[in-house]
Amino acid sequence: MMRTVETVLVVVLLITALSAALFATWPSLRHSSSDDLRRIALSTLETLDIDNSLSAAVFKPSNDSAWSDLQIALSNCLPPNVVYNLTVYQILNGSSIELYSPVNSISNSKSLGESTDAASYLVTYNATSTLTLEKISGTSGGTLYMLNCSDASGWWITGYTGQSLANDLLDLLSPYFQQTVVVQNTTQLGQILNGTALQNETLLNAVVCNVFGEAVPIPQGYYTSDNVGYDPVDKSYARFCHTLGQRVREYNWTWVSIVGWPLYYVSNTAYFSSTQNSYGIYGMNKVNEYGRTAFLQGLDNQNYSFTKGEGVGSQSVVNLTDEALYYCNYYGLYPNPVQMASRSMPSSVLTNYNLSVSADKGAFQMFNAAPDGSIGGALFRNSASGALLALGLTRTPDVRLTALGLLGYYKPTLDRPSLTTLSSSRLVILSLGRMGGM
Repeated sequence: MMRTVETVLVVVLLITALSAALFATWPSLRHSSSDDLRRIALSTLETLDIDNSLSAAVFKPSNDSAWSDLQIALSNCLPPNVVYNLTVYQILNGSSIELYSPVNSISNSKSLGESTDAASYLVTYNATSTLTLEKISGTSGGTLYMLNCSDASGWWITGYTGQSLANDLLDLLSPYFQQTVVVQNTTQLGQILNGTALQNETLLNAVVCNVFGEAVPIPQGYYTSDNVGYDPVDKSYARFCHTLGQRVREYNWTWVSIVGWPLYYVSNTAYFSSTQNSYGIYGMNKVNEYGRTAFLQGLDNQNYSFTKGEGVGSQSVVNLTDEALYYCNYYGLYPNPVQMASRSMPSSVLTNYNLSVSADKGAFQMFNAAPDGSIGGALFRNSASGALLALGLTRTPDVRLTALGLLGYYKPTLDRPSLTTLSSSRLVILSLGRMGGM
């Protein structure tokens, strides 16, 4: 009998203690003290900001509907006999004597009653920066052609395929262009060379990126025929490189070579299926030094002449120019600023083909000249029409340099939000009052 009584007493004591603990977590507002109101105010602010709703609301203009929503939320969180005043202050920076400036205030009563207290809550707003990119358009271009030819092979792109480099470069550049067109095979390349758009794009003033390194895709048929794509006398496809240079001039294109000696090979895996580049890569035909020279002749509207031309400068370490470093920071591209150039362009090409690399003539020099005066990488602009971006660097290619060369040349602007809006702090004060008597 005694054990039964003891058991009942223990159960009663446990229930009493548990009930007291439960009621203690949220005090009775009728008998609440000032400390209780402070706890309720802080809990309410934390609850309202559990999903950042409070932080978002207090940075809205005073006439925004978010403030009305905040009032509704406060009414739902607080018991009926509690009145509130919520005031938001901007925390001021700088040398101003005033540290806090009132932004807005909401309340459900003119008076907070007989017993009041308040809690403070600091919120920081980090805006998501929405970057607006200016599109390259008009006479400055607008269409980006990316050669992704499935029937071509690359050279001096060690560790990559032309197709993988095309995808990487598209990720970097396509946001800056009005339209991006991927040239899937050499047949489509032949179409745009003949002046036929592939997707109703603007053909003139376009950028054409050749990601196959020292090789250039060559279409069959018209562009491999005698005296258009093939030189029957010297048995060389340097004739195609001359025709290509003429098309770049005619359409005012910017032709891009991402690494090495431009146009040292031509490639078509079907047409040259039994031909290799002397290094075991089939589907390619070696044009040697004659290809780049023939291209520059065509770009400058000179007659075709089968000649080696200017060669390349000595192997040298080259550094990005101050202008190039500026655009690295501006566009968020950070390649290694020091590169090895083994296929740099001799400075004599500037006078021989009416080219410029200076900014005042609408060009862009990416690397400082080597000790022998040769240029490791630049966008060479012809005085009449057309341009060549040539990166005469030692493999392996870095597509960030290609993107830097084009963006530093076209200079599309970035519309960034003001830095003052990116990080700001506001202090939220929630004052509570208890209405009614005992």
